[in-house]
Amino acid sequence: MAKSRPSTNKQKRAKAAPNRKPLTVGGKLKIGLIGFGTVGRSVAKILSQDNASPLLLTHVCNRNIEGKKIEGLPPHIRWTSNVNDLLSSDIDVVLELVGGLDPAGDWVERALRAGKSVVTANKLLISEHGPELADLARKMGRRLEFGASVAGGIPAIIGIQEGLAGDRLWRIAGILNGTCNFMLTKMEQSGFTFEAALKEAQDRGYAEADPSADVDGTDARAKLVILTQAGLHLRVHSEQIPCRSISLIQAVDFMYASELKCAIRQISVAQKDTSSGVRLAAAVQPALVPAGSLIAHAQGNQNIVTVTGQYAGRMIFAGYGAGGDPTAVAVISDLYAIARSAGAPPEALPGAAEVPDSVTGDFTVPHYLRFVVRDRPGIVAALATILAKYGISIDALLQKPGFPHSALSFVMTVEACDSAELNRALSEIMPLDFHVEPPLCLPIFLD
Repeated sequence: MAKSRPSTNKQKRAKAAPNRKPLTVGGKLKIGLIGFGTVGRSVAKILSQDNASPLLLTHVCNRNIEGKKIEGLPPHIRWTSNVNDLLSSDIDVVLELVGGLDPAGDWVERALRAGKSVVTANKLLISEHGPELADLARKMGRRLEFGASVAGGIPAIIGIQEGLAGDRLWRIAGILNGTCNFMLTKMEQSGFTFEAALKEAQDRGYAEADPSADVDGTDARAKLVILTQAGLHLRVHSEQIPCRSISLIQAVDFMYASELKCAIRQISVAQKDTSSGVRLAAAVQPALVPAGSLIAHAQGNQNIVTVTGQYAGRMIFAGYGAGGDPTAVAVISDLYAIARSAGAPPEALPGAAEVPDSVTGDFTVPHYLRFVVRDRPGIVAALATILAKYGISIDALLQKPGFPHSALSFVMTVEACDSAELNRALSEIMPLDFHVEPPLCLPIFLD
């Protein structure tokens, strides 16, 4: 018997990833679709209309599939309610459009381990497990693409990962939730209360019956986590990023914001600082922005993502990102990226991201403070004394006429200060006995 030779490194790598076969080159990339809702139907429709495309939809998996079939799709498509039929087939790419963590996360992991690339629009899955799944994709020599998970059809992810790959990005900010933007612009333009704006958003189908993920900021936070991983190369978890509800915003705040030549928007921002270690400041919250800024000009359910790099400066991605067809375009763009790569594993993100030394929700910026008080002499002096104790300077004082003395509304703006220090000052201000309601504090982002 011939003496066996020790395994080479190449042989060991082959054993570690037995399913690492090249994707289809020169032919069609075979696609298996899991989830046949609004976006899934749009994807199937678009794929079936282009015979010259290198993409071929061969499988569709969904619960109660007999009731989901639609006319006009090619007869070769195999319809199934069993995801195992799809995962065990000879498809090249699994397209996951179910959403949520379970069972979608298990299906994506199994698909990668079976040697298939994955395209997903699942923001929750990518925000919670993106780095680990990207690591697995690289190990298996496969691709994990998730461009549709943020801003729907707006090519923010692919623009950041490919178009700006040569830059060193340090700041990502913008409007990542169209529902909140619709509500705030409705309140701004039409004088709606928060409750009226929410009902309008629900009537139009922009907001769910339970709107908490939108209005409380958790939806935007998941997207910010993905952008932070993809653009700033930092691994961060949702619970590390604070978010605040827009429900505290009242019609009077838009009056005062207008006086300050500002608009109020739900702003998501992540800022990387490498001057001493690696630090990340990130938050999702309502904030004032200059009325002349591009972010302030985002109307209705528009999204906008601004990216700032060391070399290229600031880049902007904007548009109406939600809906079946726009999101389907982003999904299919990811499929084309895989087809162009012919199976080359992704070099970068989010798996190659590093863990920051610290994560904070504090920013050193000017702030807007709105008070509602029972009027009496000495209120402003009491507030100024506490702010001065923390080294915080008042910039302006605004008071609109017409409010009763029993619930007098006025606004202070303070010069740039650390938000953590301002919160300490507010913790002393809040117990004062003249407040009718808790003070509202909003950052003012001038960039």
